[in-house]
Amino acid sequence: MPDYQRILVVSTATAEADLLRLRRDLGRDPVVLAPPTPEARRVVDVLQVTAQAERLLMPVRSPQVDRGHQLDHAVREHALRDRFRVVVVVTDPASIILLLRVLAPDQLATGGAVTVVGIARGERPVVVRRALLLGLVVGVAVGVVQQPGAILVLPGAVLLAGVLLVLVPRWRHVGRELLVAAGVAAVVGLMVVAGSARFPAGW
Repeated sequence: MPDYQRILVVSTATAEADLLRLRRDLGRDPVVLAPPTPEARRVVDVLQVTAQAERLLMPVRSPQVDRGHQLDHAVREHALRDRFRVVVVVTDPASIILLLRVLAPDQLATGGAVTVVGIARGERPVVVRRALLLGLVVGVAVGVVQQPGAILVLPGAVLLAGVLLVLVPRWRHVGRELLVAAGVAAVVGLMVVAGSARFPAGW
């Protein structure tokens, strides 16, 4: 089941009280796109964020036929650079209508000062290199520890943490990395112990 990246579309006509409420709920380090206009600057200043200037979001008197698709492409291009950050789009009411028709034609507008839509995104990828490194470290630790039970306890703890985190959608990618690390740790630990002077006499 796909997750969704939040896109917050804010009108340059939004009242300051609504912007203050949005600022409290905005979260950390959003991607903010705004045209270089005084109206957009007012919104950005109230939100207290750093905006990336996007000239395509500037209001036009005679929009081109494909303006909605142009706006959609610009927003998606910025969003896809980091699929796990909130994107805030500040533009005029007319451009918002054209953008939403293409960006989220199957999603109902939430109404109010801010329209919240979502773009489907995949889950966070598993960083295999980090999982292998962690597994290697735990595996070597298993081989160094003098207690035979460590070969089960240390990888088992990593495995348990991985299983628990897999159940939490936000941390599922970390859980999967820990599962990989647990398997690597068990194999490395066995190899280190088998190659040491403690095996088989010490076991």
